[in-house]
Amino acid sequence: MKKLIALLLATLGLAGAVQANTGGIEWDKFPKDKMSDMASLQHGAKLFVNYCLNCHAAAYMRYNRMHDIGLTDADIKNNLLFAADKVGDTMKVSMDAKEAKAFFGANPPDLSVIARSRADGAKGSGADYLYTYMRSFYRDDTKATGWNNMAFPSVAMPHVLWELQGQRTAKFEEVADPHDHEKKTHVFAGYEQLTPGTLTERQYDEAVADLVAYLQWMGEPAQGQRFQLGVIVLIFLSFLTVFAWRLNAAFWKDVK
Repeated sequence: MKKLIALLLATLGLAGAVQANTGGIEWDKFPKDKMSDMASLQHGAKLFVNYCLNCHAAAYMRYNRMHDIGLTDADIKNNLLFAADKVGDTMKVSMDAKEAKAFFGANPPDLSVIARSRADGAKGSGADYLYTYMRSFYRDDTKATGWNNMAFPSVAMPHVLWELQGQRTAKFEEVADPHDHEKKTHVFAGYEQLTPGTLTERQYDEAVADLVAYLQWMGEPAQGQRFQLGVIVLIFLSFLTVFAWRLNAAFWKDVK
């Protein structure tokens, strides 16, 4: 429990730093219908294991919890179990924490609750942030990794999905400052594709949405059941209210 609390505090603190660095960038809306699509969640799990689990752990998530998104033990063993021996193991990485800090300047954060920790009431949900973040990388040779990000400027993480999206650079326009016409500011003006990826732009957006859906689900695997139970309870209370109202009317109909 103490480790989980420490993890939450760390991720929330990092989220605050990220929000302070974003400079008011608008977050795109994550397609919420992905959360009820089992195929999307399964594809997101595949992307997570193949591209994220190499450096980031999800130490509070067990492989066999993926039964909830329709995967069997055989599916998990044959397609997703690369960093563990048993489907009951947690999703840890073999990379040493000291080596990771030396490589990246900081130990890559655990992603168990990453979607929940990135929420900002003024901008959107944590899923909105992640959906924007994973689609905002661009080439920047001034950075150690060769990559930068519009949602998280000077991010230490390289673009792990670049082969899928391709390489692109960000374009900036010089415009006059509205408060000081003699002062010029640089405004983001879109991306320029340098090399194509293995996916089209639309396919890449779909893949990122699947990945984010899995990250959102992983932060609270029981959320689907919770939503369904909430609807059932509300329907029950509605019928109970009508029944109580009519029963009350029957009790008091002869009272003047």
